[in-house]
Amino acid sequence: MSNPLRSLLEEPRPSPPPVRVWRDWALLAVVTVSAVLEAVLREDLPLPVLSAVVTVGLAPLVLWRRTHPLAVVATAFGVTLAVDIGLIAAGEPALDMSTTVYFLVFPYALFRWGSGREATAGLAIILVPATLALSVSWTGAADAIAGVAVLMSALALGWAVRSQHGAGERRLEQVKSEERLLLARELHDTVAHHVSAIAVHAQAGRALAATSPSSPLEALEVIEVEATRTLAEMRAMVRVLRNEAPADYAPQPGVADLQRLSGASPAGPRVEVTVSGDLDALPAAIDAAVFRIAQEAVTNALRHARNATLIDVRVAGDQSTVSLVVRDDGDPGPADPALDGGFGLTGMVERALLLGGACRAGPCPGRGWAVSATLPRQVPA
Repeated sequence: MSNPLRSLLEEPRPSPPPVRVWRDWALLAVVTVSAVLEAVLREDLPLPVLSAVVTVGLAPLVLWRRTHPLAVVATAFGVTLAVDIGLIAAGEPALDMSTTVYFLVFPYALFRWGSGREATAGLAIILVPATLALSVSWTGAADAIAGVAVLMSALALGWAVRSQHGAGERRLEQVKSEERLLLARELHDTVAHHVSAIAVHAQAGRALAATSPSSPLEALEVIEVEATRTLAEMRAMVRVLRNEAPADYAPQPGVADLQRLSGASPAGPRVEVTVSGDLDALPAAIDAAVFRIAQEAVTNALRHARNATLIDVRVAGDQSTVSLVVRDDGDPGPADPALDGGFGLTGMVERALLLGGACRAGPCPGRGWAVSATLPRQVPA
């Protein structure tokens, strides 16, 4: 078996299809009404009652085309084939309703939502009634080529949408992986700092033990605090680390560096940063996450906020959490393209989730767009 064919047969189903939406019911209604009207108004339609019954009877299959694509294709084209064979054997013309053009959504859904094996089997099923229809109602090579082209277009469109969506999902996973790696590097630096402090205090306590009996006790107290912090950071690092990260990285910016984001842009809105509450002694991972999320949100606003004059960054801390809100006053409009087509928000959300917090974005009431995040003061174990 050739590699392309093996790859096709081994292709799994894509991510779970979306739930049934109002458009599915609208399509069902349009098909039903169109079939009835065609059966009533079309004078040259043979066997109008049977044609309408078959077309309307198969119409509900559109509701299951995503979740059961092969079964839907087999039912729709199998029933049509069986009816046509029966009519031809009885000397009657085959079904010829224009409304059956809705059948094209079935091969599209087969290649969009089915596995490789389902797509291959479904294509074989489709080709049987298609070949019969061409041979029985031959109207010339041009019509045959046009019919095949339409069918192939539906199949190709389904596969193209599937491929594009798959590439987007792989890119999202890559962004999440990169964010985990960056966070793990920051945690690595923090743990290295704590361990160095432990070693220094242990050496100092040992050196001063002969001249100052209380020095070892003081050193042990400091070591206990540093060791407790190190264990918390290490547990977090083990949870998120997927690949070994080297240790030679520059210190990561944090809350103290947020003012670097403020100021007026020559061709954009002014950025104002307000920091309040208790933000001292934050774990390095939380400290860096606040800056990274704020930086990404400000960058998105500068690029995509239409007619904005102000980007307001507010960070506040209390005993248990650190909250961040980045809001602009741009014109209302569709969702931020950076959030629909880009991956900046994915990284922010992933970082917040890894640290036990949450991050979300959406339009503000009236005007503007806001990104808000809530992070715990302590890295979860």
